[in-house]
Parts: sequence; structure tokens; C-alpha cells
Amino acid sequence: MAAKVTRVEKTEEEWKKVLTPEEFHVLREKGTERAGAGEYNGVVPSGYFVCRACGQPLYTAAAKFHSGCGWPAFDKCFQGAIKTKTDTSFGMKRVEIMCAACDGHLGHVFEGERMTATNERHCVNSVSIKHVKGDVPSGYAEKPILKK
Repeated sequence: MAAKVTRVEKTEEEWKKVLTPEEFHVLREKGTERAGAGEYNGVVPSGYFVCRACGQPLYTAAAKFHSGCGWPAFDKCFQGAIKTKTDTSFGMKRVEIMCAACDGHLGHVFEGERMTATNERHCVNSVSIKHVKGDVPSGYAEKPILKK
């Protein structure tokens, strides 16, 4: 079942009022936090993760794994919660991942590294997400994002 996604529209000035400068830089300006500096780089035992900007559920803690890349890594997301876009910045081709509700920049997804059964690594900025303790809301199912 696809995630329940309600669009969140705000002006850049409205986002600046509710996000810290670092959160705004990463989520709205597609920045990146320093590798190894994020609060969720370690494994979180239970619960789920939401978009820090709008609260949209994105990942279960069970989908998180240690990849050694310096940022939180997940191998699947809630179906429909994340959208992708080709990113050709910095002279390379990558797949950007964004919150489907507010278009907040989360990071990038990589395929073919064979780290997990899904063969995907969602490399996510800690500042883009927030951990929630407790059960995942009903109606959310996880799946890889690059496999159609």
C-alpha cells in the first residue's frame, strides 16, 4: 500500500521560520551535512523516521543499515513517500531523493553495491529526518524505490 502523502506548500520565508539554518540549507537548498557528523549515522533499534520539515513518514528503523558511508543508510522506503530526480551536479549523474510531501532534499540513492537484499542504499542526511519512537502508522508498506 502506498504511503498517505499530503502536500505541504510553504514559501522559502515560511520554511526559514520553521527550520534551523542547517536544516534549511540541506532540505531546501539541496546541501549536504558533513560525513559522520549526523545524529542518525549509528543504528537506531526501533521506530521510524519522518521528514524533519513536514513530518511525512519515510523509513522504518528496520530498513536502516550500517553502510560505512558516513550518513544514515536505508535499503527501502515507504511506498510513495519519496520521489526521485536525476541530479547532474558536480559533474556526475546521481539519483536525488526528496520527500514526496514537501520536496525536501533527503540525499541520494545508489544501486548495485550489493550491501542489502534490495541492492539499494539511500544515503540520507541526518538533518533531513527525525526519528520517532513507536509503531509505524497503519497503512504504510516499504519497498525499494528504484524497482518499478
